Amino acid sequence: MENKLLEKVSQAWSTEMPHSETMDEYLDQLLPSVRAIGEDLKESHFFLGKHWLEFRDDEKFHDTVLHIFNDGGEYLKSVNGDVSSGSWRLMGSNKIMIEDELFELSFLDPEFFILAKHGDQKRLKKHKYFVMVFEPVGKRLEWRNVVEKLYAKYRDSNTYYYILAFVIVLVMILLVLLSQ
Repeated sequence: MENKLLEKVSQAWSTEMPHSETMDEYLDQLLPSVRAIGEDLKESHFFLGKHWLEFRDDEKFHDTVLHIFNDGGEYLKSVNGDVSSGSWRLMGSNKIMIEDELFELSFLDPEFFILAKHGDQKRLKKHKYFVMVFEPVGKRLEWRNVVEKLYAKYRDSNTYYYILAFVIVLVMILLVLLSQ
């Protein structure tokens, strides 16, 4: 237990984002750490009616793709201004079906909507994550900037560990001073 706490405290002081080559690799590292500060799909006000900008780490992907999830299961997808419509629906605990694809929630907050496609996408040599960022936030970002922004959320959420480390050091100093 102490080792895990010390590991968390030392990670909290680390300000450098770990390096990876792909968005999936970055997200595999970051999502377990930020998941606790995210929301659930049942809190639909976090994603309904918002314009979500899609991000991929594919060099050939240059389209502007917006996803909009409306009340009643209406799903709109705009690719460079060409809009198509479809449907979405929740499928049990933190699963969502968009058109004919099943996803599991990986992270949701007012700025990020990250889903993992159900199944073994790595084996199929496909992208594991479907990454969307609230359009006003993501408008001028590249995929690496998106990952850095998510990492900043993780780092900022570690304020508790900064305070805990400070209190531990302070208590140790007081104990040393009192024992003299």
